[in-house]
Amino acid sequence: MARWEPDARGRLWRAAVDLFVEQGYEATTTAQIAQRAGLTRTTLFRLFPDKREILFQGQDALVGSAVEAIGQVPPGAPPVRALAAALAAMAGAHPSDRDGSRRLTALIAASPELSERAGAKRVALAAALQDALRERLGGARRAGLLADVGVRAYYDGFDTWIDADEDRPLTACVQEELDRCAHALRDVLGRRPVGAGD
Repeated sequence: MARWEPDARGRLWRAAVDLFVEQGYEATTTAQIAQRAGLTRTTLFRLFPDKREILFQGQDALVGSAVEAIGQVPPGAPPVRALAAALAAMAGAHPSDRDGSRRLTALIAASPELSERAGAKRVALAAALQDALRERLGGARRAGLLADVGVRAYYDGFDTWIDADEDRPLTACVQEELDRCAHALRDVLGRRPVGAGD
């Protein structure tokens, strides 16, 4: 086997998803994943600490693209524009393989361990967005609110994308969800004073 293998990360991801679907997450070993991918276990562990992280390998790129996009929005632009830029960058960085995303979503839903890791990813994404937005806005409260709205819009848009029959880009689904969230906030906060009884 060659020492350098092209697209080792992608091959491991595809092999892991296939095996997890076929025999379950818990029953699948790292040796089986490496063998299915045509790689060694040494290569697998050089790239990932465990089999779970194979599935979440894009997290750093996702966060990095969001933070970079926020930094590129001109100073003085409305805060929601910075958030929209971050979400568009995240959606653009996500693989366009909708069938693979559907399979991965089902695997995560079926495994408590993977669900816990997915929750940690969501928290990390919100924290990264909040930190990047706080530098622009100068306050943690506004940045935190925007980050929470952004994460909701991203994940709701992702769910819409994987459930859709038509071939719509993820970026469009996420932008629509952000628009819906912004409309809902205006609707709720505009009807009665903040702090009024429910």
